[in-house]
Amino acid sequence: MAYRNLLVHVDDSRSSKARLEVAIDLAKAHGAHLTGLYVAIDPPLSSNMRAAVPAEFLVMVQEQARARAAEAKARFEATVKRAGLSADCRAEHCPYTRVPEVIALHARYSDLAILGQPNPDEGEVNVAATEDVVLSSGRPGLIIPFIGPGRTLGRRVMVAWDGGREAARAVADAMPVLERADSVVVLVINAENGDHGDQPGADIALYLARHDIKVDAQQLGAKDLSVADALLSRLADEDIDLLVMGAYGHSRLREWVLGGTTRQIFHEMTVPVLMSH
Repeated sequence: MAYRNLLVHVDDSRSSKARLEVAIDLAKAHGAHLTGLYVAIDPPLSSNMRAAVPAEFLVMVQEQARARAAEAKARFEATVKRAGLSADCRAEHCPYTRVPEVIALHARYSDLAILGQPNPDEGEVNVAATEDVVLSSGRPGLIIPFIGPGRTLGRRVMVAWDGGREAARAVADAMPVLERADSVVVLVINAENGDHGDQPGADIALYLARHDIKVDAQQLGAKDLSVADALLSRLADEDIDLLVMGAYGHSRLREWVLGGTTRQIFHEMTVPVLMSH
């Protein structure tokens, strides 16, 4: 299996370059077409504020946004040309609140959307933008930490398995990566909390093994840690370079109020995460 159409969200952040490098490497490995998407954002002004702002200012802001989009498109095209890829770049213009909707729309025409984890130090505090794309696009998202990926990606993979629909979807969406991995660890945390059968993790490990994937099924009890903390710790212990997991097995409102694994991973990821909902 292979990905044939990839989408990468490019922007003005410092982490965008590393995200594009990941997308190029994946496109080369899978012989995929790569689409770059830049979304120029209108200033977040209320109707009353917009009416009070001089028209010349709004025109200037829009021209600056178009210039940034043109620069981003030129950088993308120069980079993929050097890489010898089949690629195209698109630029959209929309209000801040519609950014996730626009990215999700374009993601629906890809096999995988490569997205970035917002960096609070750059004022990118609205992590919901990336979350919304994963939740609404109907496509898997590969989220790259703002600190960047490691030296490799997809050679040592961990699957966070809870037996749920979202985890099963993530495994299926990640198959092109899993089949190329050197090793895959299936990790079941607090197995007694799920419907896993007599041997938690064994069935999904067998499923992967039948795809000729080298897999190791593991169980972990985490009584004194959150599931996310236990997962992040095991990622470091196993020197994992990619995490595969389902997103929001519970409602997002519940995770906002009570906390949850998906939300904590979004904020604290240390390696790239391939998520499906």
